[in-house]
Amino acid sequence: MLFQDLNLIDPILRALKTEGYTTPTPIQEQAIPIVLQRRDLLGCAQTGTGKTAAFSIPILQLLYQDKLQHKEQKTIKALILTPTRELAIQINESLAAYGRHTGLKHLVVFGGVSQNPQVDALRRGVDILVATPGRLLDLMNQRFINLEHIKMLVLDEADRMLDMGFVNDVKKVIAKVPAKRQTLFFSATMPKEIQHLADSILTNPERIEVTPVSSTADTIQQELYYVEKNDKRALLEHILKDKGIKTALVFTRTKHGADKVVKDLHRLKITAEAIHGNKSQNARQRALTNFKNRDTRVLIATDIAARGIDIDELTHVINYEIPNVPETYVHRIGRTGRAGANGIAYSFCDAEELEFIRDIHKLIGKQIPVNEEHPYVMNPLTVSPSAAAKPKGKGGGQKRGRGFGRSDRPSGDKRQGGGGRSENSNLSGGKPGGNRR
Repeated sequence: MLFQDLNLIDPILRALKTEGYTTPTPIQEQAIPIVLQRRDLLGCAQTGTGKTAAFSIPILQLLYQDKLQHKEQKTIKALILTPTRELAIQINESLAAYGRHTGLKHLVVFGGVSQNPQVDALRRGVDILVATPGRLLDLMNQRFINLEHIKMLVLDEADRMLDMGFVNDVKKVIAKVPAKRQTLFFSATMPKEIQHLADSILTNPERIEVTPVSSTADTIQQELYYVEKNDKRALLEHILKDKGIKTALVFTRTKHGADKVVKDLHRLKITAEAIHGNKSQNARQRALTNFKNRDTRVLIATDIAARGIDIDELTHVINYEIPNVPETYVHRIGRTGRAGANGIAYSFCDAEELEFIRDIHKLIGKQIPVNEEHPYVMNPLTVSPSAAAKPKGKGGGQKRGRGFGRSDRPSGDKRQGGGGRSENSNLSGGKPGGNRR
């Protein structure tokens, strides 16, 4: 199926053609017709499946068609709620890309920056508002935002909003929008609390489910490195000696840990920046922009800050620390291998993290292949046999002077898909030029 088979209007199709997109992802193929029928939608889909385009494209089309039928007032007609600033910005960039020929006005509002430019834009009139819950409620309380004319409401990353404590804020927002509206609800996971929230705000919704969170994309090559905690810095340095790794997104569990890895890499003359909740919004955006432009080779992130990060042709994700929530592992490595592109995910596991690996193996239903062809292999007596698959390579803890083994780097293509342009025929939402969501 092609986008032109989805009954999309010419202004949208022209914008997609400009982006080089012709083939919808599975969630786009399923969701777009449902939204165009003005039905409520419950979508269970992890990041990287293209859900941003799945809701933004039909929203733009419906509002454009409404505008043609009768002159609309300068009121907010669609509200998209999302948990993080980075994700809000990228959704707004998607609206700009796909709606460039519609004349519709859109705005993103979030905290951490001055509200004055946001207020000025609101006064000029906005059709589609993308917002994080905190800043939205703040502007509502100041009477800069009125939601009485909302026709369409989108809740994106609902499970992350629950994790971040935003559910009560979301409920306050929902209480201010008209009961008669179209609601689109997306979540990567569907715990009881999220299902209850969905049931309370959706009316006879269509349900679609794409790539459940327990699965990892086949396009991602996963490898597990058992290493002593004190050797993780040295192992990271060892891996980054591979010049084929143009960019790497490195995950830590804490803000302090992220800053420490940055300092360690700076000592090694490796360009690196951190992105986490203690950074100002301007600093976070600057770090993200530098990483996208490849001025910064390594971006170190915590999980909350990283949700919504979409980097064009990101080839490597490195779990410097193993997450204690197994679903988080799937989200982390899903930053690469998006929309059919190839990616590589390395995970460093020390003795204290063995139980986390067991939980991950149970969730994804398979064992992550173990790589022992590196100089910092953890004492095999420390590793419980039930924690890992049978190691590949010779192992034994001996230091190897020959660098990467066969399993560390795919033959023939160091960048794992970085040189191809398969993204151009397969849209997964996000920033113009291939950054996907």
